[in-house]
Amino acid sequence: MLEIGQDIPDFCLPNQDEEEICFRDIRGRWIVLYFYPKDNTSGCTTEACDFTQSLPDFDSLETIVLGVSPDSPKKHRNFIEKHNLKITLLADEEKELCNLLGVWQLKKNFGKEYMGVVRSTFIISPDGKVAHKWKNVRVKGHIDAVKEKLIELKGE
Repeated sequence: MLEIGQDIPDFCLPNQDEEEICFRDIRGRWIVLYFYPKDNTSGCTTEACDFTQSLPDFDSLETIVLGVSPDSPKKHRNFIEKHNLKITLLADEEKELCNLLGVWQLKKNFGKEYMGVVRSTFIISPDGKVAHKWKNVRVKGHIDAVKEKLIELKGE
């Protein structure tokens, strides 16, 4: 997994509308990049709804919020429409960005091993480096922790 201070690799991924979002186009701004396992599951829905509800706070902090999962743009679109989400979701179907950032890992559940996304959040500074990260995120209270850390990092 990328460490604090390391550069975010360049990436381009389609969003829920199949528009390509490239890091080179948003670099220079504060970014919250969060990875989640699957659309329309309980924890992932709660997290996406919490980020949507807090979007005005992130906007006032001049910060972009991007969610990433291996789901397709179509699944993302359905997820957004079903839950009235206002955030941008990126489709990493080939798990390229998940692998580059180290969030695609071996997981265990009820004794079964499988590969999947470890729920993680990265704050990326305008210079394109990891400013802070959370691994194995617990959804409850997480968005508040992200906002607090962002305020601290920005010195506001």
